[in-house]
Formats: sequence, C-alpha cells, structure tokens
Amino acid sequence: MNASTTGLRRGLQTAAVGSAAAIALGFFSAGAANADTLVPLPDGSITETLVDGTVVTITRTGETANISPSMGSTPLHRNVWVSGSTKVEVSNGGSGTIQPGYIVACQLTLGGKSGTDGGMSTTWADPDGAAKQTAKTAGNLSIGPGQAVDYKILDLELADPFGAEQHRAANPYKGKGSVTWADSTLGVSGCAGYAQARSYVKVTVNTANVTGNVTLWGQPFSIG
Repeated sequence: MNASTTGLRRGLQTAAVGSAAAIALGFFSAGAANADTLVPLPDGSITETLVDGTVVTITRTGETANISPSMGSTPLHRNVWVSGSTKVEVSNGGSGTIQPGYIVACQLTLGGKSGTDGGMSTTWADPDGAAKQTAKTAGNLSIGPGQAVDYKILDLELADPFGAEQHRAANPYKGKGSVTWADSTLGVSGCAGYAQARSYVKVTVNTANVTGNVTLWGQPFSIG
C-alpha cells in the first residue's frame, strides 16, 4: 500500500467519525430545542335567563394551556397541561352541577369520513355533536384522524347508597359554586394530523319550575 492510499483511508475514517459526531450532536440539539409553550387564553362569561325567569351566569378566568413535547417524541403524540377556574351564579334558589372539560379533535385524514359521522363536527356549537367518544382514562386520550373526544376534567369518587364506589365528572352547587383545575394533563396519542382543543363548562340548573342546561365555551387552541 502506497502513502497516498494510506492517507486517503485515514481521511475517510476521520470524515466518518466527524459525520457521526455531527449526527449525534444534531439529535441532542433537537431535544434541547424542544421547550414548553404557554398559551394564555381569554376569559369568558355567559348569562342566560330560563323560561321561569331564573338567571344563570357562568364565568371562566385564568385559563392557560402549557404545551410540551410528549414522551413519545413522534408526530402522533401531543402533551398539554391545562388550568383554569369557573364560577356559577343562579337566581331563584337554583341548584345543579358544574362540569368542566375539553373537546379534543384531530384533523381529518385522506379517505376518512367527514362531518359528524366521522366523529368530528364542522363547528363547536353542539358539544353532543362534536364529541363522538368519551375518554375512559383520565389524562390519556387515544384519538385517531377525524375524531373528537370529550375529556372531563373532574373525576370525583364517592360511595353510592350501597357503599359501592362511584365516579362523578361534575361538582354539585346550590345558588352558586366554583371549580378550579390546575395542570390537568391531556396526553393525546394516535393523531396523525393537526390537533386542536377547546374548553367548555356545562352547568345543569334545577328549580321548582324548570330544569335546564347552559354551556360556556372557551377559545379553541392548537396543540400541534
């Protein structure tokens, strides 16, 4: 082997080591660049008068979404911590329940169904139409393209009259009440496209003369 061939081989070996180091550095740099993104969301309120004159007022304040890289580190995974607070005031001695939650939707995919049959509504006006699935495991949503799920913030444990364990997603109130949630985790997996979420507060109202429901919607936000 002549000197020129030896020099060429050494040059190739040096280049290979340098390329490997650059690739490794690239992976570490990508991980370091991933940072949480805090999204402040606007406050909101709604006031409705029921048929018997009962006035229902719902307010939402301090809502934020903290979007972070998921542990899955793939385009199919999303991870977000949501926080917020809501208050309810009802006249005429009304009582009922307060149920906060989020509708989480995944973008339609080629070949998938559209509209409500595909699991996703074209608007956010109807919570029952927009949500075709209910998350069974709190904090971990499996959602495919073209689907939407209803994630309920509360998971209150209580015993029924026979002592068996029950779970409730709504907090009772009488006259007025409030619910606050802090860093509630929404871990989304299986979404192959754009994902979006929107909060809601659903309030049931019971008086001597009427039973009704009032819903306050939050602003939609992207979760990647």
